[in-house]
Amino acid sequence: MININGKLVAENQASLSIANRGFAYGDAVFETIRVINGKVMFWEDHYFRLMASMRIMRMEIPASFSPEFLEKEILSLVKENGLDTHAARVKFSTFRKEGGYYKPTTREIGFIITAEELQNAFYLLNEENYEVELFKDHYITSGLFSTIKSNNRAINVLGSIFASENGYENCFLINEKKNVVEALNGNLFLRKGDKIKTPPLSDGALNGITRKKLLEIIKTLPDLSIEEASISPFELQKADELFITNVICGIQPVTKYRKKKFENKSAKDLLSKLNVKARLG
Repeated sequence: MININGKLVAENQASLSIANRGFAYGDAVFETIRVINGKVMFWEDHYFRLMASMRIMRMEIPASFSPEFLEKEILSLVKENGLDTHAARVKFSTFRKEGGYYKPTTREIGFIITAEELQNAFYLLNEENYEVELFKDHYITSGLFSTIKSNNRAINVLGSIFASENGYENCFLINEKKNVVEALNGNLFLRKGDKIKTPPLSDGALNGITRKKLLEIIKTLPDLSIEEASISPFELQKADELFITNVICGIQPVTKYRKKKFENKSAKDLLSKLNVKARLG
């Protein structure tokens, strides 16, 4: 089942108009959310990021869009799909209602919620080979717009095709200043000794929920320091550890970048702490 504007519809009966602005112009934003046994992980963070994304896109936020209302809509769909005692991946998309060309005739929005089962309730460390490369064909533009999850993901699509064609598990994306910003599907963290760096939002990095949680965790650890600072491609091969974060996999260690192989000591430790944070909500 799929939730379209508050109504549950069978997937094979769900449809959108060809004039839908999310399809026609990418005039839409979305959240990818993890739900465990009927509990939305880090819901407050997801909710406020969704609201911020809609404001940046100059969408009109309905008065009904309270945290309680949207959480209820999510959990209702999860239950309807028989996933209330499982782990689920939920995608919450909002799009501006149809009308106009580049200039919309309305700022009102519609929404779609989908849910599918995830194999594991909590995060497990993937220690299999995970080689990445730099994707240099196109750049992320630094600035506020790149920090939101809009439907404009052409660079991520092209980078994913590049990775698939060349036998890589993932790619790092760079901005117009040639700084490394993030991976195709998550934020980047780099460790050198006892110092960890992650690109700042001002470089165009996604304002990731797991990124935020790891920043909170690392700041409490006496043996590690954290810095939000630009990362050059030259730093990647000098690092002791590289890992990628998102709400679905948690933390994914990078095992190889070009000729350099990496350890996963911090990733393993941080993942256990992230699981604790997830259980506490």
